[in-house]
Amino acid sequence: MAGKRDNPEEIVLKLRQVEVLQGQGRSIADAVRQIGVTQPTYYRWRKEYGGMSRDQLKRLKELETENTRLRRAVSDL
Repeated sequence: MAGKRDNPEEIVLKLRQVEVLQGQGRSIADAVRQIGVTQPTYYRWRKEYGGMSRDQLKRLKELETENTRLRRAVSDL
């Protein structure tokens, strides 16, 4: 059963929502439940995208696409 995949911008927004909810005194479990993801998903997202701004996220996506392009070029040689 596959679920909906969130794009990185949505993930960063959801991580910020959890931070706001924690600031209001909610537990992590309640905050994560409110944004509609499981705790393992939240911790995985936080490990990968935690503390990123939109500019950093944009740069990360650019580097990933460039890396993919370079890997294809090397494998073709």
